[in-house]
Amino acid sequence: MKLPHGLRALRHREFRLFFAGQGTSQLGTWLQLIATSWLVYRLSDSTFLLGLAAFAIQIPFLVLAPLAGVLVDRIEPRRMLFVTNSVAAAQASVMFAVVALGAVQPWHLIAGNLVLGVANACDAPARQSILIRLVGGKADLANAIALNSTMMNGARFIGPMVGGALIATLGEHWGFGLNALSYFALLAALWRIGASSSKRKSSDEGLLRELAAGVRYAWGFLPVRAALLLCAATSMSVGSYVALMPWFAREAFHGDSRTLGLLISAAGLGAVSGMAYLASRPSVRGLLRLIAWMSATSGIALVAFSFASSLWIALPALYFVGMGLMLTAASTNTVVQTVVPDELRGRLASLYVMSFIGVAPIGALAAGAIAERAGPPVTLAACGLAALVAAAVYTSRFEEIRREIRPVYEKIGL
Repeated sequence: MKLPHGLRALRHREFRLFFAGQGTSQLGTWLQLIATSWLVYRLSDSTFLLGLAAFAIQIPFLVLAPLAGVLVDRIEPRRMLFVTNSVAAAQASVMFAVVALGAVQPWHLIAGNLVLGVANACDAPARQSILIRLVGGKADLANAIALNSTMMNGARFIGPMVGGALIATLGEHWGFGLNALSYFALLAALWRIGASSSKRKSSDEGLLRELAAGVRYAWGFLPVRAALLLCAATSMSVGSYVALMPWFAREAFHGDSRTLGLLISAAGLGAVSGMAYLASRPSVRGLLRLIAWMSATSGIALVAFSFASSLWIALPALYFVGMGLMLTAASTNTVVQTVVPDELRGRLASLYVMSFIGVAPIGALAAGAIAERAGPPVTLAACGLAALVAAAVYTSRFEEIRREIRPVYEKIGL
């Protein structure tokens, strides 16, 4: 059966296995994230602790992801994925027990987020760099990245709604318990994929020297540097909205965990729509311009959401927040993974992870602290304006970016 052009990466058996296993695992992840954020706010009534919980799960990406990228260039990514997802399953199991026994305190949840963040920081570069192997080369790589992002954001759309209803009916502990079970789907998929027959690079250089080589490439090539910096600025500013959603759900819209799930799912639906569009594109050409437009879109939408007086305004605004933020990130990743030399793939994947996820905890922690004084609406409005400024700075150098990327696109047949 011939698949539509937008689903062409699913022709590959190993990618289908990975896609299905990771999709199940991502649904479980969102059940746990919703349970964690709701519990932290219910137990503490503190927007600062909400920001701290988000900081704990994301700060390892800033510190560890670059070194993990070097390891991915040395060893088989599948082996690293086995280890990281086993650790994450164990973390979810422990948190399930602590919450089910009624012994949970905010610091338990923050510490658990830190453990999960360490596992995820090592997982993300491996997950990005394995895609080219699963689809057998660069021909279907852009589509694989888009479909992978669509699946992850589909989970972001469905998971929070299911999680909010689950918490309200059965209790927070089942968010952790079902997440622990979901990891077995991904571990089974990794087992069926099997080991790679290609040899990984061995090196006598230290981790830091190899990391420096990746940083030199990224910083020395303007299109990659500019895209990663704009992605980082958008993630740090717009991405901070997630940490404050429990406040908006309870205080601004007078709801419960179902309302929280609905708010986050609205952004997830926008992200899915953006990834469906990205999957339908025939090539990466034009994505560097799209990055600027989507960063600005997410900023404007966040300003609109911050002062929304009803869910009828808030939900459409969050739709565009999610769409703009994820299209900025996924387009950046697609361009980087398309143009990077194979020997630097893991390191550039880790720099992308650092720019998208690694800087987010700084924004989340700052947003939580500022919201304690200025209030969440003013805080998110300022974050949206910051994204607009970043997009404007990027656009001011776009002609230079386009001149530098053209020879590379011509070299790879674009």
